[in-house]
Amino acid sequence: MAMAMLTETFRTTNIQLFKSKALQWASSFKTACCFDSNYFHDPYSSFDTLIAAGASHEISSSHLNSFEELQKFLETHSDWILGFLSYDLKNQIENLKSENRDLLQFPELYFAVPEHLILIKDETVTIRSSIPKDVYHSIENASLETLRTVINAEIKSRITKEEYIQSVQALQDHIHRGDIYEVNFCQEFYAENISLNPIESFKELNRISPTPFANFFKVDQHYIISATPERFLSRKGKKLISQPIKGTAKRSTNATEDDFIKKRLRNDPKEQAENVMIVDLVRNDLSRCAVDGTVSVEELFGIYSFKQVHQMISTIVCEANPMLGNVEILKKTFPMGSMTGAPKIKAMELIEQYEMTKRGIFSGAVGYFAPNGDFDFNVVIRSLLYNASTKYISFQVGSAITFESDAEKEYEECSLKAEAIRELLNSPK
Repeated sequence: MAMAMLTETFRTTNIQLFKSKALQWASSFKTACCFDSNYFHDPYSSFDTLIAAGASHEISSSHLNSFEELQKFLETHSDWILGFLSYDLKNQIENLKSENRDLLQFPELYFAVPEHLILIKDETVTIRSSIPKDVYHSIENASLETLRTVINAEIKSRITKEEYIQSVQALQDHIHRGDIYEVNFCQEFYAENISLNPIESFKELNRISPTPFANFFKVDQHYIISATPERFLSRKGKKLISQPIKGTAKRSTNATEDDFIKKRLRNDPKEQAENVMIVDLVRNDLSRCAVDGTVSVEELFGIYSFKQVHQMISTIVCEANPMLGNVEILKKTFPMGSMTGAPKIKAMELIEQYEMTKRGIFSGAVGYFAPNGDFDFNVVIRSLLYNASTKYISFQVGSAITFESDAEKEYEECSLKAEAIRELLNSPK
């Protein structure tokens, strides 16, 4: 029989120190996670930080019926449930395949009911556990590690720049023929025989590149260390919210020039065209799980600034069809349009053909289901993935390829998106 869960609330004046200690304490469990908004304003978030430790119940699946297994799991456990969805679950949704190399070996789907849950809002800490006071005291007494983030990281590229450019040109041939009109093409960077300190890596990446959907996730020897700025799909009551990113510009340290770059991105016809293509794709995805006539664009071409880049983000919303459960809603919209292309199925077929690495968790989603029926999932980009048992680390970056894309500039955009992780790993470009 499951233990009764209790909830207690505390206040702390040094929230950053408490967060660091809580994450350090949580990482000692086989399963641990952290969702950190880094205090970005977001009307759809319910907390600043969520940290979870342990798993009282869990589901790990790479079968042909993973979504059905997840649905049964949610029906059995009416609680906070946290986990991730691999990009390759697409093969369970459409007649697709994933046969490229996979050296990370994450499960395709993992979710757990945490033993201990910590929610932070402003300076208030809420702990949900069988013994909340013991958890609080354990965190307060935790010692922080000071180990190096990474040792001897020699970053290699899975493809050369020349191969990348050739692949982009081949994809543009498909666009010219009318097979697709946009595709997100990605490349992998990796390192082998790496001793990584995952917790310190997450803290450092958060310092280098704070983002609103940053997350750390540990399942045994598998780690997700993410500085993603993108929301895939959220539910607040009856409302569904998707916020795809398409459009990137490097920031300047000069305020006047930075403002000019921001305005130029907002009015760039190419970036707007790419963004609106994905907006249309997301509108179509949401229409499959919405009350008729409720899909709308809440914000088009919004420009949001992060430490390294400005991003063009649009917000599409709808009222959820009450006849559909949360798992079915995710299934009907997954994978996200910003990481696939249009038409979506053909784009995913070409992604499999031209990319060299199985995406796995990259361009999948990490998130949670709340007890009240809400959920929130990010997009796994700007993320370092680590298999501690094989000492293999990987990160992938990509960009939208259209008729007007310049292969050299797309390669430069990929390099820009990889800057924060390269800095984290202390590796030259």
